[in-house]
Amino acid sequence: MIMKRNAIYFCIGLTQVLLFSVFPYSTVIQQDDFSERIRVSLREIGNQLLLSDRDSTSLVLPIIETEDSKYRLSFQGQLAIIPDSLVSIVKRNFQKSDMPRHYRIEVIKCNDNLVAYSYQMSADAESTIIPCLGRLLPRDCYIIELYFIKRDSSGLSEKNLAYSLIVMSFGVLVFFLFKGRHSSMEDRHKGKFIKVGSFHFYAEQNKLIKKKIEISLSKKECELLEIFVANQNQIVKRDELTKRVWEDNGVFVGRSLDTYISKLRKKLKSDNSLKLINVHGVGYKLEVS
Repeated sequence: MIMKRNAIYFCIGLTQVLLFSVFPYSTVIQQDDFSERIRVSLREIGNQLLLSDRDSTSLVLPIIETEDSKYRLSFQGQLAIIPDSLVSIVKRNFQKSDMPRHYRIEVIKCNDNLVAYSYQMSADAESTIIPCLGRLLPRDCYIIELYFIKRDSSGLSEKNLAYSLIVMSFGVLVFFLFKGRHSSMEDRHKGKFIKVGSFHFYAEQNKLIKKKIEISLSKKECELLEIFVANQNQIVKRDELTKRVWEDNGVFVGRSLDTYISKLRKKLKSDNSLKLINVHGVGYKLEVS
């Protein structure tokens, strides 16, 4: 019981340590790194869009993170945008930078904040929406906004990570409980035993053990089995059995021997290599094959 309680406390503590160590620290580092990488990737996308418009002098303005998982790309001057080029440039750079595959792009006009063009990418082809390819967005001042539908640069979300930690802690708990149960059973079975077929015979504790299954023996059954084990594959006469088990104690009932032999035979029957047989008119023999 104490071991089980300690195992539970250990797993609770382990979960807390993992959660506090992973989320407040590692997640912040991953988010900061992700934010820097997306800025670099968006700047390169802006540069390639300008070059595709034959503009090698205008500047790409600083990338702004307007909201969580939402970024803004803007330009010093005007440019014309071909949707086909925009889609391919973004996709190529995101693959190169190992960015998430679930995102939405909006091209917004600077003067009235209206969406001139938008599309949505997804790892699932059915969720990908890319309209109006082949059309040209005329030269104008544009802002490109990027929104990650599922922000997860590592492929493992915080929610999934939390589930993983819980499952791992549960696994540790099961391990300790099993180990505790196993150790507890081993403690109970400590002591001298005699190997009888597939059984461990603990004469001092009046029991048989087979594959962690404990079979209790009465004192008389235990005394009889000790005699048979000491004389394996040999006939032990009835007179000897009754004298050693009953008469030495001052008590003997006629059919008691046969009754206890029958009980003992039932407890040994799960092992086919052991046979407690009756030698008619003589006695009994424990055959061990």
